[in-house]
Amino acid sequence: MTGPVADALAQFRRSGSPWLELPFFSGDAADTAAMRVDERIAEGVTVLPVPDNIFNALALTPLNAVKAVILGQDPYPTPGDANGLAFSYVGARRLPASLKVILAELPEAAAKPTGGDLTPWARRGVLLLNSALTVEQGKSGAHLRYGWASLTDQAVEAVSKRAAPAVFLLWGAQARARAALIDTARHGVIESGHPSPLNRQRDFPGSQPFAAANAWLEAHGVAPIDWSLG
Repeated sequence: MTGPVADALAQFRRSGSPWLELPFFSGDAADTAAMRVDERIAEGVTVLPVPDNIFNALALTPLNAVKAVILGQDPYPTPGDANGLAFSYVGARRLPASLKVILAELPEAAAKPTGGDLTPWARRGVLLLNSALTVEQGKSGAHLRYGWASLTDQAVEAVSKRAAPAVFLLWGAQARARAALIDTARHGVIESGHPSPLNRQRDFPGSQPFAAANAWLEAHGVAPIDWSLG
């Protein structure tokens, strides 16, 4: 079966990305996930983000360039809002509440942004990867069981196996569950609650994850990340 997601997958495979060495791409998992999503599109469902953006996180941040990892759940379920990067927002309305909470933690050196497009972070080595690369309009979490999660697990493991140090920012229970995949002898792990305002424990505000990540990187001989968004 062919379709827009299968076509996007084929295009990503032609890119020669180092991520293509993951078992997810060398086996049937990627094709199966793409087929399931294309079946929904064929049924008339609006799937987000647009196919050309589905693999943006991997395309913009090659494995050897990763300095930090931030994990999300799935894309924003409103057309025009998501661009394939966890928490990144390119919509025309006000910023999502969780993203506002995240950006409030930026170091003073990073000017407070007015927009929510996190592409600059991805280009500077921040892997912004969701557990599901696709979602359906108005149905958050609709594709969490479509097989994408194995890609997220394998990407985390691939970064963990590298000799070059990286720091993982794990926000919320779902992301923190992947701490077991990380070799903490070589890599940093900074955990907190989810930035959602619905988090009753409110254990994300004030956690200063970006400053902590940079402090860890510098302590391990890695240049700090420029968290500004321009």
